[in-house]
Amino acid sequence: MSEQLELVDETWSSALAVVAHPDDLEYGTAAAIARWTAQGKRVAYCLATRGEAGIDSIEPERCGPLREAEERASARVVGVDTVEFLGHPDGTLEYGLPLRRDIARAVRRHRPDIVITMNYHETWGAGTRNQADHIALGRAVLDGVRDAGNRWVFRELLDEGHEPWKVSTLLVSGVPDGTHGVDVSDYWQTGVESLQAHEQYLRGLGDGPMSDPTEFLEAFARQAGTRLGVAFGLGFEVVNL
Repeated sequence: MSEQLELVDETWSSALAVVAHPDDLEYGTAAAIARWTAQGKRVAYCLATRGEAGIDSIEPERCGPLREAEERASARVVGVDTVEFLGHPDGTLEYGLPLRRDIARAVRRHRPDIVITMNYHETWGAGTRNQADHIALGRAVLDGVRDAGNRWVFRELLDEGHEPWKVSTLLVSGVPDGTHGVDVSDYWQTGVESLQAHEQYLRGLGDGPMSDPTEFLEAFARQAGTRLGVAFGLGFEVVNL
């Protein structure tokens, strides 16, 4: 039997969630974000790409604005008003100085207590490979958050008026071996509704298992919930910087 999850420390007031694509946060994390905004916490979203390569039947020029709009609608469902897009290319996201700089800039602008991101490891678990954009983004978040606190890295940010800002904790969702968790029993349905706001994207997935988010999300939320002793949970890796 899996070990019990420790409760995530919720004594913070503001968070910046940084992920690669529209819909990344909605596959689970949005339920926790709904819980936190209901507590009065401030959460902002920062997405590296517009998701323009995510729907096979829609060319990127039309798909990007469509997915931006779906992400903003999805964020509103869970109480998030601020959604920003860095404009890096979907599908070919690269770890490197430009991405690190953009993340450091976002952290300095928003000045959050914590940063939330998603699984940057090679797999989601046994036999399930992670996607290249997720890995590149997660590595850049780890380094970009550190960069945000060092005034001598990306000194041009000082010229832009962005003073250093230190963040000591990252919450990473979707990891195969998370050690901490959040009870999302009262917010699981809100999280599902947030994913359902990505209507065109889900339709583009066809009739496969991922096209019905309810069953998919419920399976993982029940697993984490069992480890927390509640109905529905969400697991996290906690990274102390």
